[in-house]
Amino acid sequence: MKNTDKRIDLYISKAAPFSQPILIHIRNLVHKACPDIEEKIKWGFPHFDYQGMCISMAAFKEHCAVSFWKAALMKDPQKLLTVSRAEAHSMGHLGKIRSMADIPADTILLKYFKEAVRLNKEGIALPSKKKPDIADRKELPVSPLFMLALKKNKKSISAFDNFSYSCKKEYLEWINEAKTEETARKRIDTAIEWISEGKSRNWKYKVK
Repeated sequence: MKNTDKRIDLYISKAAPFSQPILIHIRNLVHKACPDIEEKIKWGFPHFDYQGMCISMAAFKEHCAVSFWKAALMKDPQKLLTVSRAEAHSMGHLGKIRSMADIPADTILLKYFKEAVRLNKEGIALPSKKKPDIADRKELPVSPLFMLALKKNKKSISAFDNFSYSCKKEYLEWINEAKTEETARKRIDTAIEWISEGKSRNWKYKVK
């Protein structure tokens, strides 16, 4: 394989034992699909670029994930890309891969990898997001716990006030969707830290 990155070798070696053969297999298939693919580490996990963002893979405690940058535009004859955009950040577009048995057949996966590359090769871009009309914006419900935490941190409340409507919405929905108070408090602590640094809720996934 050419255009490899030693940091990905290191990433795989440090991953949980169950995930290593999965990551190695995915990596080999990506290179087979496109010998000119370029390996990179972005946001702490492996990416494969071809004329821009293309495919990524990641290892978690109990599963691995494979994601496609332009999944919304890809042909999906096998109906593999069923994971929602929000869930894809942690699950990947192929769902949670816990063992080699969860990986689609090589012949199928190669077609999907080639399709991801084709979109970049032909310069097909994702549609730009339509900004919501001001009149359509609803008042966002704010958790009292979150508001209290914001008020205790002058830097974070100032930054939050200056965030766009959509950026505020991402944080508030994330906190409000917590199933337990403990989870909500953990998310609030994380949110305050990120907001004080001027970071959006999904800052890890922004293109650098």
